[in-house]
Amino acid sequence: MPRHIVCLTYDFDALSLPIAKGATSPTALSRGEFGLVGVERIRLLLRDRGIPATFFVPGHTIESFPASVAPLVEAGHEIGHHGWTHRRPNDLSPEEEAEELARGIAAVRAMTGRAPVGYRSPSWDLSPHTLPLLIEHGFEYDSSLMGHDYRPYRPRLGDAAPLLEPATFGRETPLVEMPVSWSLDDYPHFEWSVMSGGALNPGLAHWRGVVDNWTADFDYMRETLDWGVITYTFHPFVSGRGHRMKAMAALVDHLTAADAVFLTMADAAREAAGIIGPPK
Repeated sequence: MPRHIVCLTYDFDALSLPIAKGATSPTALSRGEFGLVGVERIRLLLRDRGIPATFFVPGHTIESFPASVAPLVEAGHEIGHHGWTHRRPNDLSPEEEAEELARGIAAVRAMTGRAPVGYRSPSWDLSPHTLPLLIEHGFEYDSSLMGHDYRPYRPRLGDAAPLLEPATFGRETPLVEMPVSWSLDDYPHFEWSVMSGGALNPGLAHWRGVVDNWTADFDYMRETLDWGVITYTFHPFVSGRGHRMKAMAALVDHLTAADAVFLTMADAAREAAGIIGPPK
């Protein structure tokens, strides 16, 4: 029987994102703080629709705003690792990355009573040390790479991509990769921001057009695959705005009418592990 899985995921960055960018003016911080408003609206939408979700939460958010994270835990949503700060692993030394991972695990454990099983890198950028660290700490899955849109897979160690030679590929790891896409992320569509180097992300797209794209991606999976997983990524400080909450509700209603199966990412990753088999 066909089975089409949807993972609704939320990167609850709050203040950690502007701080990591060095944007600590009152206005910049207030944009992050709006995430506290947005996450409560999202929690209520998920409650009313009876949908389980996964929240990737930096340790900074957990320790700064425990009263906003605790209701997510009480509602049964998964809490995944999203760094302690929102710094990219590729910008850290190996020692800093190891410390960041351990501190984030401790924050999730203190909030939920258990270590996280899933990891999503801040800004979706891994270092050469990230996957070994995740394996060492017992993680089951990562959700930072983009090698497929509907099929989880085993991420590899030891790939090489020299400029003037053919690429070579390493061995598969025991982790399950739950792939993501910028096209299924709310931030590029909606958030106005100045990027590194002065480039502008204009954002501020009309929500109905974005929902049309997002629903078409699910519909394509349903039309072409008997089994697949699609991951949507939201940020409470982005999608918590009123008209964007309308977008999220419209997306959820379309997916529900199309017989989508909503799972936490941990549950979807465990199901995927059985389908893709052990690492090769």
